[in-house]
Amino acid sequence: MSNIRVHVIIKGRVQGVWFRDSTRREAIALGVTGWVKNLPGSAVEVVAEGPEGRVEKLVSWCHKGSDTAKVSHVEKTREKWKGEFDSFNIVF
Repeated sequence: MSNIRVHVIIKGRVQGVWFRDSTRREAIALGVTGWVKNLPGSAVEVVAEGPEGRVEKLVSWCHKGSDTAKVSHVEKTREKWKGEFDSFNIVF
C-alpha cells in the first residue's frame, strides 16, 4: 500500500464540539500523521499523511466527526506525498 497525503476542509458545526481533539485521536489510532486546526469562521482543516487505506479511513471519519459535530460538507484534495510529519497534532 502506498503512502498518500490529503488536504481536507470540513464544514458544518465542527468548532467547539471536540472535533480537533477527536480527529487527532482518530488519526493516532489509525497511524496517520499530520495536523488539524480551526479556520476562521466555522470550518476545520486537516492535512494527513500515511498509508492510503488508513488516510482514507480518517477522511471517511471526517464525514461524521465527533459525536456532537454536524458535518455538512467535506472537501478532499490529494497532494504530493512529502513525509514531513512524525506525529498528528492540533495546530493553533
